Amino acid sequence: MKYVYKASEQYWKNFYELSASQKASARYAWGIFKENPFDPRLKSHKINYLSAEAKRTIWSAWVEDNMRVVFYIKGNTVFTVDIGTHKMYLE
Repeated sequence: MKYVYKASEQYWKNFYELSASQKASARYAWGIFKENPFDPRLKSHKINYLSAEAKRTIWSAWVEDNMRVVFYIKGNTVFTVDIGTHKMYLE
C-alpha cells in the first residue's frame, strides 16, 4: 500500500529538540519508514496501553536504542504522533 504521511506539531517540536546524532538516526529510520512503516528493521509493534486510551491502534517504530516514533494509520494516511524515549508512552 502507498501511504501519505502527516506529522503532528508535537512530533516536530520533539524532533527539533533531538541531538544532531539522534536527528541523523531519525532521518535514517524515516528512509525505511516511508517505504514501509512495518519493515522488520523498525521493529514496529502495537502499544496496547496507548491504543486503549486513544481508541485506535497506536504503533511504535524503533529509531535507535531508546528512541521511538509513535504513529497510527487511518486509511492510507500514516500520522506520526511523537518521537522520543519510552517515557513518552507515560506522558
